[in-house]
Amino acid sequence: MFDGHDPFLVALSVGIAILGGYTGFSLAARIRAVPGASRRLLLAGAAGFFAVGIWTMHFIGILAAPMPADTVYLVLPTVISFLICALVVGVSLFFVSIGEPTLPRLASSAVLLGAGIASMHYVGIHGLAGRFTIIHDLPMIVLSVLIAVLAAYGGLRAFLARQEGVRLAASAVAFGIAVSGMHYTAMMGMHFAPAAGGDHHMGGLAVSQQWLAVIVSVLSFVIAGGFLLSLVPDPRGRAVDAAAGAVSEGGIGLSVGTEVTERSPAVQRLMPTPLGGIGQPRIAPVSRVPVEGAEGTHLIDVAEVRGLRANAHYTLVHDGTRERMCVWSISEAEAQLDPMQFVRVHRSHIVAIAHVTFVRKEGDGAVVELDGAVPHRVPVSRAKLAELKAMLGLAGRRGVSHPLSEAQTGHKG
Repeated sequence: MFDGHDPFLVALSVGIAILGGYTGFSLAARIRAVPGASRRLLLAGAAGFFAVGIWTMHFIGILAAPMPADTVYLVLPTVISFLICALVVGVSLFFVSIGEPTLPRLASSAVLLGAGIASMHYVGIHGLAGRFTIIHDLPMIVLSVLIAVLAAYGGLRAFLARQEGVRLAASAVAFGIAVSGMHYTAMMGMHFAPAAGGDHHMGGLAVSQQWLAVIVSVLSFVIAGGFLLSLVPDPRGRAVDAAAGAVSEGGIGLSVGTEVTERSPAVQRLMPTPLGGIGQPRIAPVSRVPVEGAEGTHLIDVAEVRGLRANAHYTLVHDGTRERMCVWSISEAEAQLDPMQFVRVHRSHIVAIAHVTFVRKEGDGAVVELDGAVPHRVPVSRAKLAELKAMLGLAGRRGVSHPLSEAQTGHKG
């Protein structure tokens, strides 16, 4: 596959695809956790980095390949190939970032994205012009398209998984290798034949390999810069989470002078009255919880909520039957909900006290069961066990392992 290819440029093309994938995944992972205009900006940024990474990898791969002398690159097909890539990436991410990410929606988006990546490749290849014609082997075309669809499916699954750290890096590596594999598979099935009648330029503006190398180098620096920026932690988000965590732990965990950022109204729902602010009203807890559906965002009554489970930048809300996605982080959810009705029993779990029907000691912590058509169990950390027992009226009991009565839970099972 790599006969005559420059091994350094081949390695660079794979590396650029990986960096572009990592940056795109990092931005895409935040799409559901932000509102309106910010969501659109993140979607555009993720699609842009994916498209630039895939397109740049493609042309580095072309520069790595042995080409006939005097080969030039037609500007119009080259630009069209990039626009195709950007469009299909944006549309695919949009489809899987709204509503319920069902298997048919994911599969159709993967087919669209894979076909778009393959189209970008073959349109870009036919931007090559010179004293030759390009011939493709049909079996290799089919194989390259199949690899592109599988790479797209894996990439979209990684996007939906909201992975971070090592898992995100592993997903980006797999995506970069798969996209590169599609390109070099297609190149293996490509052959040059002498053109009858001289140059095969088809007219139009053209650039040399040297100019293309300059353009690709600039885009490579853009991708590398975006990758480095994606590694920088967001101190604002950490400050909000720390503030919400401090409030949840002790109720008075925020010290005088603590700075609360633009999401602070949610955190302030649990904040103590400021010094000198006796009698000032406190923002009331929310009465409904936003969850994502196929047609958009639904608002469900807090009485229906059994529990919330953290999942990276957002939470999954259990309503007694199923889990649905909520754009709040676990810290935001804790700050928004009534602390007299909901308690964070674990760093990743919040439960509704009224729906707890069973408690069992397990190791240093415990496990609680929440009612509903599909009851489910939630772990309780050792640090939260005493608080939970107090809220359930079990503070005086040394051991916990029994169902709770209706009088204790305040809810009919």
